[in-house]
Amino acid sequence: MNSKTVKHISECFVKPQHVSEEMEQPLYLTPWDLIMLSINYIQKGHLFIKPQAVDDHQDFINTLLDRLKQSLSLVLVHFYLAGRLKTLKSENPYSYVIFVDIKDSPGARLIHASLDITVSDIVLGTYVPVVVQSLFDNDLAINHDGHTKPLLSIQVTDLVDGIFIGCSMNHCLGNGACYWNFLSALSEIFQGQGKSNNSISRPPIIKRWFPDGRSVYQPSFHTP
Repeated sequence: MNSKTVKHISECFVKPQHVSEEMEQPLYLTPWDLIMLSINYIQKGHLFIKPQAVDDHQDFINTLLDRLKQSLSLVLVHFYLAGRLKTLKSENPYSYVIFVDIKDSPGARLIHASLDITVSDIVLGTYVPVVVQSLFDNDLAINHDGHTKPLLSIQVTDLVDGIFIGCSMNHCLGNGACYWNFLSALSEIFQGQGKSNNSISRPPIIKRWFPDGRSVYQPSFHTP
């Protein structure tokens, strides 16, 4: 089992379909966010059985990737996950600030990969196979790596009889609840493609912390 290796087939970067004036402004990390810089990314995997009635497997995969890419572009309109971290140094007064920059970023990463194992190989063993770590793009990355790595990366791995979607999100941009809110919004848009309204039922809340001086925001991706 451990001798199996993941084959990367393709990758692309996805940007928001459009960027609002508010999102074009730097999103400064708060002191609480900065504590998270040395912690690992949030990683969650989602395992699905392939439909049995598939006439053309390649067409099925291509359609899945196209729909996921379009959905991701739409949901990123609401979240700051298409950016990169940047550090700004000031001499007077001497300080460092870290912020999320959407404009100077290639976007979130979407990867297509394949692995010659079955769903049973993953779920029926006593231990999770080591190869599962390779189903996540940013495995072992820490949040500070968001200066050079995507804040959000989604790897779609084609298994023998299933699909594994591994999502990695920078922990500075939210906790586990925030992650699930993002994923729910992505699923909502994915399932509602073709409808004229691409809004989401639970948009993230961006709270302003400090009324004076530099605008500092807490990226709170949850609902009241």
